[in-house]
Amino acid sequence: MDPIQNPYAPGAGQRPPALTGRDEELRAFDVVLARVAKGRPERSMVLTGLRGVGKTVLLNTLRSSAVRAGWGTGKLEARPGQSLRRPLGAALHMAIRELGHPSQTELVLGTVRSFVEADAKPGTKLRDRWNPGITAAPTRGRADSGDIEIDLVEVFSDVGGLAADLGTGVAVYIDEMQDLEPEDVSAICAACHELSQQGLPLVVVGAGLPHLPAVLSASKSYSERLFRYVRIDRLAREAADAALAAPAADEEAAYEPEALAALYTATGGYPYFIQAYGKAVWDVATASPITVDDVRVAVPQAESELAVGFFGSRYERATPAEREYLRAMAEVGGEEPASTAEVAAHLDRKPQSLSPARDSLMKKGLVYSGERGKVQFTVPHFGRYLRSTPPVE
Repeated sequence: MDPIQNPYAPGAGQRPPALTGRDEELRAFDVVLARVAKGRPERSMVLTGLRGVGKTVLLNTLRSSAVRAGWGTGKLEARPGQSLRRPLGAALHMAIRELGHPSQTELVLGTVRSFVEADAKPGTKLRDRWNPGITAAPTRGRADSGDIEIDLVEVFSDVGGLAADLGTGVAVYIDEMQDLEPEDVSAICAACHELSQQGLPLVVVGAGLPHLPAVLSASKSYSERLFRYVRIDRLAREAADAALAAPAADEEAAYEPEALAALYTATGGYPYFIQAYGKAVWDVATASPITVDDVRVAVPQAESELAVGFFGSRYERATPAEREYLRAMAEVGGEEPASTAEVAAHLDRKPQSLSPARDSLMKKGLVYSGERGKVQFTVPHFGRYLRSTPPVE
């Protein structure tokens, strides 16, 4: 098979050649857009799932849906320890530019500028405060109190009001939402609550790890009523087969049924793995149809590449103590949630002494706690990788 014609795309956040198994989520968001356009109340949306299930791809696809509907859109990626103001200000600036009508946006752009500059420390030079190309003067007394919750309500209200005046809407997309600072999570919940009460056409679409609903709930008790939570999981067999077969068919190639079955076993139906294994199988296959023997040859190659780029890069971020904890999780729970007490017993340690390692792994996004006393890998098949890779002495 010609490697130049290889149709698969195992990249971070890269849209696969065939986006399968997400029709329900896309239709649900189209309903959100249509309802908001008619002035009907609608909740913001939060996508949750493990790494590699395609949350970022789906987030970008939902953004494209809003663009096609004539909405203004902006996107940011949350990072631990980073203030929300500057990246959110840039996202709102982009959304306002997409709305057009520059003669009507001057005042709102001034509010956005005030929102961002409120984060500047005393004595900060003007060029270090704000440099996104906004020439509008800051709107004094609006979104500049220094209290992120007050300011975010005001800037969202102004942007949503502008969209309403123009007969359209605004959607703000936040990837890695679980990495927002607690005060920023609280502010987003408060702002979304205010937007719903005012009926303004601005929605937030977030994506994050499975524990994101718990992060939001810990911030505001009413958060479960503010957002529509959508769990993004691995693909069912039919959708996984289509993700492999449809791109191959576009290149006039096909798979034997046994080859598709073997690939589903290897990938577990996780979209990122489907692309990675599909690319490896294509490169080793000599002709169409692709056979189960081609899969057997390609699987070790795909796993070797994943061991370096997907699993290994994450494992290298962990300290020795954290790696010990990860390996104990793999031994105790495999791919399933592991009891923190059992992990401690496996290491012959007291649970309290392991809390720093566990908490650090959570902050690094390598594990999460879906329920009290349990921890789980954020990356599918990570336990399998750890059990098959001996620790470096």
